[in-house]
Amino acid sequence: MTTLASSRDAAPAPGGGPARRRRLHVDRRYLPVLGTVVVLALLLVLGGARYDNFLSVGVLANLFINNSFLIVLAVGMTFVILTGGIDLSVGSVVALSSVTAAYLLQSGMPAGVVIPLVVLVGSVIGLLMGLMVQVFEVQPFIATLAGMFFARGLCFLIAPESIPITDESFVSLAGWDTWVGGQWRLTMSVVIALVAVVFAFYLLHYTQFGRTVYAIGGGEASARLMGLPVTRTKVLVYVVSGTCAGLGGLLFAMFSRSGYSLTGVGMELDAIAAVVIGGTLLTGGTGFVLGSVLGVLVLGLIQTIITFEGTLSSWWTKIVIGVLLLIFVVLQRVLTVRRS
Repeated sequence: MTTLASSRDAAPAPGGGPARRRRLHVDRRYLPVLGTVVVLALLLVLGGARYDNFLSVGVLANLFINNSFLIVLAVGMTFVILTGGIDLSVGSVVALSSVTAAYLLQSGMPAGVVIPLVVLVGSVIGLLMGLMVQVFEVQPFIATLAGMFFARGLCFLIAPESIPITDESFVSLAGWDTWVGGQWRLTMSVVIALVAVVFAFYLLHYTQFGRTVYAIGGGEASARLMGLPVTRTKVLVYVVSGTCAGLGGLLFAMFSRSGYSLTGVGMELDAIAAVVIGGTLLTGGTGFVLGSVLGVLVLGLIQTIITFEGTLSSWWTKIVIGVLLLIFVVLQRVLTVRRS
């Protein structure tokens, strides 16, 4: 008795031989993000197999709570790197935002005025960075390096010492939380970070601004020939990054209940690492906001595993992140060469 083979297997090839089986095709744009997902899954399996309660809801919830400000920073950095730029000022802007919030609250200004004002501080600095890069044609590395020193210097002028935040309205807002399903703790900082991620996702994938960001990263000259608003968009991506840095500083002030001038030292490098590990190409044109969020979770899981281990120095976190970063940069290079 004979059976009918599937048309995919039995259909003859043009040359008369058997047809080749169809291969699963994955768009190359998603390969770095898939690599991030694999690394995240391996870390979860490793931690779950080695430590008790590692995969508990409380540990996973704290992963978001402890990194909410870094998630927002990575979201803003994604926009800049997608255009082929870089922003080294975000760590200092986080410090400036948190110090400004603490100083104004201590001076008696109401929280309802302080909160939008400190976010606006980040937006203004981002606008200055964008104008330097686009209008005055300063290299992004130099322009944002100057912004980093400028913002850090302002921090020490405003508050050379740490300022505690005791304003009742702000403390009440920072301490707000709820429980999802009776187990997952959701804080105000996490809610704000998730709202920022959703808004950034929509902005990047469903608006003309987002399409222009991708087009600039793919080729600025081509984007200009298509009549896209390149100049305006390149300035706005730094405004987005600065706004996210200001918001990140606000979240860090909620987390620490204080403002300190040395807050966020090196945080810009963590944000860049999260974006790259999340699959965004440093050359621009390819990357995703959700991939950057996964990159932050990878960094958080590495630190959580080292904390659970107990016997390892915290510097192992930097070592592992450095190794992962090198791997993903090499992967990006391979994909770029193949594409060309």
